[in-house]
Amino acid sequence: MRYYICMRLRILSIIAALCIATSCVAQRRYVIQHKPYIDLRPMHFGIAVGMNLQDIEFETEAPIVCDADRWNTGFSVGVLADMRLSNNLNLRIVPTMHFGAKHLTLHKLDETDTHGNPRTETQDLKNTYLSVPVDLKFSAQRWNNIRPYMLAGVNGMVNLTNKSQEIVQLQRTDLMLEVGLGCDLYLPFFKLAPELKFCYGLGNRIDKSHVADIKDDYKKTYANSIKSGHTKMIVLTFYFE
Repeated sequence: MRYYICMRLRILSIIAALCIATSCVAQRRYVIQHKPYIDLRPMHFGIAVGMNLQDIEFETEAPIVCDADRWNTGFSVGVLADMRLSNNLNLRIVPTMHFGAKHLTLHKLDETDTHGNPRTETQDLKNTYLSVPVDLKFSAQRWNNIRPYMLAGVNGMVNLTNKSQEIVQLQRTDLMLEVGLGCDLYLPFFKLAPELKFCYGLGNRIDKSHVADIKDDYKKTYANSIKSGHTKMIVLTFYFE
């Protein structure tokens, strides 16, 4: 009796597995593919909106330490130009405006305040960047209505708010390496692509041309102690193509 029950359970399990597999294959076969020829265009354009997190990595002389102590979320908006090089490779240029800020804290470790803490100065370093990234986008094969991809490239940037700062001042131009990943989502009327990108500045961006004009001796000491600074940025972008 137990043998027949086990056999029936096995048969039912096999039938259930076959039904599930058949339904999955049928679902995969009959999924409506939105915009099936959209990736065959030799060139197309789009709009990019998103957010950014700006940071800077300092190298200072003792006894002063400088750090961007918190992340401030900024806003990004741009336009996309995409050129198809092959079935899986595209060249992209995305002129973008990045609005953001860096909150800096400088500690003088050999001096303390009335509470026994290191003497501290703070500065809000507001930046508006015009960036022109040039990226190579490598895409996987499309599966139904999704297509993941990776990218890498260089990003030239110009600081449009490069006015004289109190302590830390950045150079007007910057060059970054960037890598990222994203996924094309094929919708009925357009293609949406969320993308996460990491950018790192290649050179020292600290500008000390304003130090001689600083009136406050303490702030001048802080400014002179900063040897170098490399910018960093994380960008979350949504492309509408």
